[in-house]
Amino acid sequence: MSIENAYNAWADSYDAMLNKTRDLEELVAREMLNKPRYDLVLELGCGTGKNTKWLVNKCTSLVAMDFSEAMLNKARIQISSEKVIFKQQDLLTDWKLSPNSFNLISCSLVLEHIEDLDEIMKKAAKVLNKNGLFYISELHPFKQYSGSKARFDNGKEVQELETFTHHLSDYLTAAKKSGLKLLELRESFDEVNSSNVPRLISFLFQK
Repeated sequence: MSIENAYNAWADSYDAMLNKTRDLEELVAREMLNKPRYDLVLELGCGTGKNTKWLVNKCTSLVAMDFSEAMLNKARIQISSEKVIFKQQDLLTDWKLSPNSFNLISCSLVLEHIEDLDEIMKKAAKVLNKNGLFYISELHPFKQYSGSKARFDNGKEVQELETFTHHLSDYLTAAKKSGLKLLELRESFDEVNSSNVPRLISFLFQK
């Protein structure tokens, strides 16, 4: 099953099902993106609008992209603001966005489904304004090493999605190639228990 079809199938149950990774990332985003305003925002992989409905209150306009039309439809139901433009988009194709046009790009739990980090970093750097920020939060590679990955129960079986493991150095190297400098790196644990393997790795880069 393609990633697009998998998330289309997952859309109806995505918000209701238990998902520690999704819920922890929601908290991390609010801590790391704590400025009162970001003005022009681009969200890569907005899903059902978990972060969109929070980011819309911190900007004048927001472009929210996802490759799943079913996920986008769920987001549209939750968020009716005229500030938001929802766009079905494969992130590996042309985004059709103007260069130097965003102050913040937010990307949550998306890059595990994309093999080529260089391409995403390059496109992000192109559309960011000078000093613009790129927030990324993903399942920690330590979790991936132990076999953890995106999966959901479709009512008949557990459906595992295609994922790619990105090491810490992969993120940092791809960002550096595109002229993005690291401002913050955070590892987040379940229930603030740092004796276990961290669940999330999150970055804040700046152009």
